[in-house]
Amino acid sequence: MPCKALRGLLNVAPSGQYRALCAAASITDVYDVAIVGAGLTGAALAAGLGSKKITRGLRVALIDRQEPAAIGPPLLDAPANRVSTLTPASVKFLTDVGAWPEIAPPRSAPFCRMQVWDSAGSGFIQYDAAHLSNATMGHVAENGVIQHALMQRLLPNVDRLWPETVQSLQLPPYSQSQWPGTLQAGSAYASLHLQNGRTISAKLVVGSDGGNSKVRQMAQLRTVSWSYKQRGLVATVATDIPNTSALQVFLPNGPLALLPVRDGFSNIVWSTTAAHAAELEAMTPDSFVQAVNMALSRGPSPSSLLGRFVGRQASAAQFEEPPLITRTVGQPPKSFPLVLCHAGRYVRPRLALIGDAAHTVHPLAGQGVNLGFGDVKALVEAVAYAAETGMDIGDITLLQGHYEGPRQRANVRMIAALDGLKRVFEPQAGLSARLRNVGLGLLNELPFAKDRIMQYAMGQ
Repeated sequence: MPCKALRGLLNVAPSGQYRALCAAASITDVYDVAIVGAGLTGAALAAGLGSKKITRGLRVALIDRQEPAAIGPPLLDAPANRVSTLTPASVKFLTDVGAWPEIAPPRSAPFCRMQVWDSAGSGFIQYDAAHLSNATMGHVAENGVIQHALMQRLLPNVDRLWPETVQSLQLPPYSQSQWPGTLQAGSAYASLHLQNGRTISAKLVVGSDGGNSKVRQMAQLRTVSWSYKQRGLVATVATDIPNTSALQVFLPNGPLALLPVRDGFSNIVWSTTAAHAAELEAMTPDSFVQAVNMALSRGPSPSSLLGRFVGRQASAAQFEEPPLITRTVGQPPKSFPLVLCHAGRYVRPRLALIGDAAHTVHPLAGQGVNLGFGDVKALVEAVAYAAETGMDIGDITLLQGHYEGPRQRANVRMIAALDGLKRVFEPQAGLSARLRNVGLGLLNELPFAKDRIMQYAMGQ
């Protein structure tokens, strides 16, 4: 528990109190942090605050429209369709908050190799974790498994408010001239008005409610966004041999990824046109399997371009043939729209956005959740810094300097890289397509360049 001086400064209520969710409409509760959205990033923030001694005593509200699904050991059903690729940086974060033991294999699947190729030619590139002296490049885990593990790390100071909907948000008036520095004690808190009539006041409201964030809209934070005019289709499949690599082929309509998941199964993420996605969803299981196998085998078999140029086959890069898909398992294939969205501002006084509420990216490199966990880590550290130095955790200067600035720089770099990669592999013909294939092959023969790209993708 914090010392008396710190408790007086932060106005922290005693931990361990669990408030009844059916509180009367006239009751107003005061929290240090109110998190709207109990998905991966929201649950991670609540768990992250509880993992640090200096922030463990903060009173936290975790609000969601629905109760998170319970997932208990062992996992007897087939893996769910929605999965995330966790980089080593994300694994370290999850380890630090104590959630990783509930996500680690056999509940997730590691991979140490990645291969990307172009269906329109012979260019391909491979990455191997061993080149960086790493055991793995990452792990693939079901979103439900990650969320469940994070929920197990919540301390009694977290009030779980669900099912509950935020009806309105009130923030202090804001202009650059009004907020030149640290907030004074007693400054107006943010207020959340819930559907059941309850009102919650908080020193910091965090929007973690997804790409269509209601909190972002109520805070009037503008975004830059556009639709890729595609849908991402996900499915779980069985293969003739266990798949231990992350494989991705760029097709005329978009990329198709085959990722290992637990129990020897694989996950498919296929970005394609809306019409094609609807066609795939309507197929019989056998027809769907046939369509995926045809897509994975499309185009001439890649070989080392630079090796051909010098009259030899390169020993370091032999193309890995994809395994044969044998059947679909679990939930039927399901698609969702693909958009890019980025908030111009992540913060206002007493407000911060994290995860998809702040930025939504194309899934072709599986970086969405990793960017979100990067946000969470930075915000936890910002709140901890405020607790240590006596700053108000909702202070705009704190939020801009310790959270928004560094995270926007990191996220914009990744968003630009992913959007650029997506555009490079859009349908092309003639010289452009040939240059793209030559470029892939040449890059595959340049270890230094490959290692730098791999380090960036792994969050190192």
